[in-house]
Amino acid sequence: VQLQASGGGLVQAGGSLRLSCAASGNRFRLNVMGWYRQAPGNQRELVATITRDGSTSYADSVKGRFTISRDSAKNTVYLQMNSLKPDDTAVYFCKAEYTLTSYWGQGTQVTVSS
Repeated sequence: VQLQASGGGLVQAGGSLRLSCAASGNRFRLNVMGWYRQAPGNQRELVATITRDGSTSYADSVKGRFTISRDSAKNTVYLQMNSLKPDDTAVYFCKAEYTLTSYWGQGTQVTVSS
């Protein structure tokens, strides 16, 4: 299984970015998809997840600013990021949780300048 993430970049504070991540593999065994991030010197942290039936959860720090969505037919998860802050600067990783195991994408850099 491979995960291909894209959409990162450099944006000014207050701006927006949209990340996407497409997963290969059997979509009928793909349960939860999510986004995590890791800033330099910090541990990887959860940003948002979405289940097969569309239930979502968010880190408190991004609630009201980020929206996770999913196209199950395409095994693709999206993260719409609005009102970005310098504290959102990190490498963003997507994760796909299948029935028996999980996979990580390679990460995409998001840099928010003040």
